[in-house]
Amino acid sequence: MPKNRAKPEPRQSSAELPRQSSAELPRQSSAELPRHPAAPFAVQGTQPLRVHLERKGRKGKAVSIIKGVKSPDVGKHALAKYLKNKLGTGGAVKGADIEIQGDQREQLVKLLNELGYRTKKAAG
Repeated sequence: MPKNRAKPEPRQSSAELPRQSSAELPRQSSAELPRHPAAPFAVQGTQPLRVHLERKGRKGKAVSIIKGVKSPDVGKHALAKYLKNKLGTGGAVKGADIEIQGDQREQLVKLLNELGYRTKKAAG
């Protein structure tokens, strides 16, 4: 016995859809544009970030550590995600620090400066 199936509604082509002219679209001012989620919060002020290299407790594997991020947890996680995506590496937020796998200090300083952070490469 054939089952009675409801026929799907035909889709409208893009030519049939109502269009809005560019004059009708709302414009966003620069103050309303969303800021980058990884950008520094006002709490950071002029306090520089320090980018360290650490090998202790990791069986010789190098980890770049960013210290001095004064953002809420949401900001730290957004910054870590942005950096991991840009560098193609793993990493984590541990307490007040952000850990990025590998010796990525040069690239981290460059990326953080582009976002608006004051950054220093620290010895270590």
